Amino acid sequence: MNAAPRKDPVAVESEVREKIHLEILKRTGAYHANDHILLPSGQHTTEYIEKTLVTTEPSFTEGLGAVIAKHFAQWPVDVVLSTGPGALILSHCVARAHPSRPIVVYGTKGLTGGERRVSLPVEFQRLIRPGTRVLLVEDLVSTGSTLTLLINLVEQLGAEVVGIGCLWRRTSGDFNGKPVFSLVSRDFPTYSPNDCPLCRRGVPLNEEFVRRRAQRRPSTVKAAKSRDAGGR
Repeated sequence: MNAAPRKDPVAVESEVREKIHLEILKRTGAYHANDHILLPSGQHTTEYIEKTLVTTEPSFTEGLGAVIAKHFAQWPVDVVLSTGPGALILSHCVARAHPSRPIVVYGTKGLTGGERRVSLPVEFQRLIRPGTRVLLVEDLVSTGSTLTLLINLVEQLGAEVVGIGCLWRRTSGDFNGKPVFSLVSRDFPTYSPNDCPLCRRGVPLNEEFVRRRAQRRPSTVKAAKSRDAGGR
């Protein structure tokens, strides 16, 4: 009787690690699965990551950041650069655990002429200069377009991107040959309403996450108006 083929130990370790991290994300309430979910884009999906909940448990966030830092421990790092304020807490945990004791900065995202752009706040621009070794940190990587823009920005400043660490990676795309390490590498399909198999089966649509986003906006505007009125 032929013995069953042995699994690659590296693949097994990666699979186990991913299951552990998925359980952590479930415990924070950030990961939702086995549902029929309406996304803010209007697409439908079966899984969803509520990014704002990922870092609400400090001990979990510290542990996840330490795993990323350990992976890149052999790379000297001067700066941990977050792709935006949303990933800043995770970036802080990575920087704290990295043996190089790098500083932490973040980029900002926006649109110019209808095109996506990234930039560095003025106070950070002097911190990334020729020869600076930069580790990029992101929470959720979907298309990777923001990371690509950030890599280009860092290289235009004469600095070097030594790697990319992320919590969840949905794309298998290449980032200019830079090493990428993700705690979870898992894609989940999205569907247009006309092509959604869950709609065809009559599964109720969960609009909770779109409603939450809509509810946050009015309160933000109201608070801003209140501050303006109080300052007059």
